[in-house]
Amino acid sequence: MSGRRILVTAALPYANGHIHIGHLVEYIQTDIWVRFQNLRGHRCIYLCADDTHGTAIMIRARQEGRSEEELIGEMQQAHVQDFSGFDIVFDNYGSTNSDENRTQCAEIWQSLRDAGLVHQKQVTQLFDPVEGTFLADRFVRGTCPKCDAPDQYGDSCDQCLANFSPTDLVDPRSTLSGATPETRTADHLFVQIEQLHEFLEEWTQDGKHLQSEVANYLKGHFLGEPLRDWDVSRPEPYFGFEIPDAPGHFWYVWFDAPIGYMASTHQWCAANDEDFDTWWRNPETEVHHFIGKDITYFHTLFWPAMLKTAGFNLPTKVHIHGFLTVDGRKMSKSEGTFIQASTYLQHLDPAWLRYYYATKLGSRLDDLDLNLDEFVTKVNTDLVGKLVNLASRTAKFVSGRDLADVYPDDGGLFAAAAEAGGRIAEAYEACDFNSAMREVMALADAANKFVEDAAPWVLKKDPDRDAELVNVCSIALNLFRQLVVYLAPVLPRLVEQTDQLLGDPITHWDQSQAPLAGTPVGEFQHMMQRVDPKQVQAMIDDSREAPPMGDAEPEETPEQATGDTSDDNDTAPESVSEDSSTEETGDTEVAAPAAACEAHEQEPLTTDNCTFDDFMKVDMRVARVAQASHVEGADKLLQLVLDLGGDVRKTVFAGIKGVYQPEDLVDRLVVCCANLAPRKMRFGTSEGMVLAAGPGGEDIFLLAPDSGAVPGQRVH
Repeated sequence: MSGRRILVTAALPYANGHIHIGHLVEYIQTDIWVRFQNLRGHRCIYLCADDTHGTAIMIRARQEGRSEEELIGEMQQAHVQDFSGFDIVFDNYGSTNSDENRTQCAEIWQSLRDAGLVHQKQVTQLFDPVEGTFLADRFVRGTCPKCDAPDQYGDSCDQCLANFSPTDLVDPRSTLSGATPETRTADHLFVQIEQLHEFLEEWTQDGKHLQSEVANYLKGHFLGEPLRDWDVSRPEPYFGFEIPDAPGHFWYVWFDAPIGYMASTHQWCAANDEDFDTWWRNPETEVHHFIGKDITYFHTLFWPAMLKTAGFNLPTKVHIHGFLTVDGRKMSKSEGTFIQASTYLQHLDPAWLRYYYATKLGSRLDDLDLNLDEFVTKVNTDLVGKLVNLASRTAKFVSGRDLADVYPDDGGLFAAAAEAGGRIAEAYEACDFNSAMREVMALADAANKFVEDAAPWVLKKDPDRDAELVNVCSIALNLFRQLVVYLAPVLPRLVEQTDQLLGDPITHWDQSQAPLAGTPVGEFQHMMQRVDPKQVQAMIDDSREAPPMGDAEPEETPEQATGDTSDDNDTAPESVSEDSSTEETGDTEVAAPAAACEAHEQEPLTTDNCTFDDFMKVDMRVARVAQASHVEGADKLLQLVLDLGGDVRKTVFAGIKGVYQPEDLVDRLVVCCANLAPRKMRFGTSEGMVLAAGPGGEDIFLLAPDSGAVPGQRVH
């Protein structure tokens, strides 16, 4: 295990917004893994950068009356400050708008050219004549050409679920200027990754580089057919790097963003007298990427294709995590759960969030939920009541004295915990932090039982039992320190406090295998506060904003809510998920009166009564989702194959892509209208409808039957 050389990256945060607790899932996860590797004695560097290019940056800078460089420089300072506040330490934090990135982009681009993978074709888009820029779908609104619903985005209708091109909208308008867009055609450059199909299938399916569910997803949704050409250019105006051999064309942000990993490496190498090729062209170097599941496609198909063609190290492993919800719901500004990193730091200890996320993060793509009540309980119980309690209840009795010269007999506690170190290390290595935390807290329970039974506060009262007191405290403090070694990747500040208390800095995992003896004990200093629920509420109150009115700017995009890099100008239909998802539990939640009133305002109760006979015409059935997949070319639709019992199956197209992930829906029970007349759509024929509550958009909640219901049962 020793002597590994490991290069680690996290997805680049986009320079158009501040860091929030959704982003922190990834950066904390990666920081923990890097700290663990270094604690094990490996040479592991953590590199990142701001993702700075794209139309969104250009437009914002223009609206604010300043240069793009000024905007991204200011945001980078804010990002670095937020990361530092959570003890996230990068070996280098760069920017995609750097000379190193421009040079590296040109090298890889030339490799793609030399390999004959680049070709040119025309793309027709809407153009804003006032702002002088081409418009992505999200920057165009108008009337649906199918149902006449007003104020719809340029790709699909929230009301009738029809999908269309922005050019199909009735009375389209640019959301940037309000002007009527023009239709213009421009040349774009494409990379033909289909030529690398065989390589990509082998690399993704060999069981080494991706989680099994990711590999299966790619095989089932993309690798079973020819891979689509990748549009890697944008016409001017565009904030980014102009392509050297294609004047007036700029590399699309998703081309230069992952290359930013390499540019950051160049900067680190220059500052530390290191050889770049040692880290990117040496097969003995491991390359690990940590990303959210919404950018899987780019990192598992495009990026390996680029690296392979240019002759660089391929990723050893792409570690992919799920999305964050708060109290079971998407982060919301109006509810105060869209929490900026800086707001959190004003109220709460960063160690609390690092630990809580560690207890939730596993090796799979499962979404994780920040349950605020559980957060309070877990921190107070585990960190304060179990861990710090070991030191606070014993250190004061031996402060200014030495630990026992010989480690006393503890009934096998230290040896058992030392033996557990192998299992804990394996869990860290596999990114199964949840299992590691459970193992550590089980050891803490055993240590606390020892202290409770030994009762050093009683021994302190009897001078004749002083030697026994020292032995008990020596055992307790060694068990405490052993646990701190295991938690060192998660709680770096506690490590520093432990170092000060016991005078032996924690620098290596193997320090968990041997107890301290005869070392002086310093004065105990308070290590960690309990969480006061009032602190949490104050943070929520400071994060809460009034709900948007009219055409007010919507809440941050799902990409910004996951911590991953994304150009706000464009979305990628090929990505595993473009939106954050919420894991539905099937539990019933009673709506608050205010929420109910708002629901009535959004969708008033109908005044047209239906008869019982009318109602009975609707055949609603329990169904099991047998298959679920993205619909190529559709931004909001998922294709579901519903099992209605027996041999009955129906294909349904549902506009729920922004809320649900296909893999999360498989085997879930839903309610469907089974006798809805089939409807032909551009993507196929929809043979029914799944039932959901909510007005649409991000507020979609699938109805789920109670446990015990089976596919085919009628809903009465």
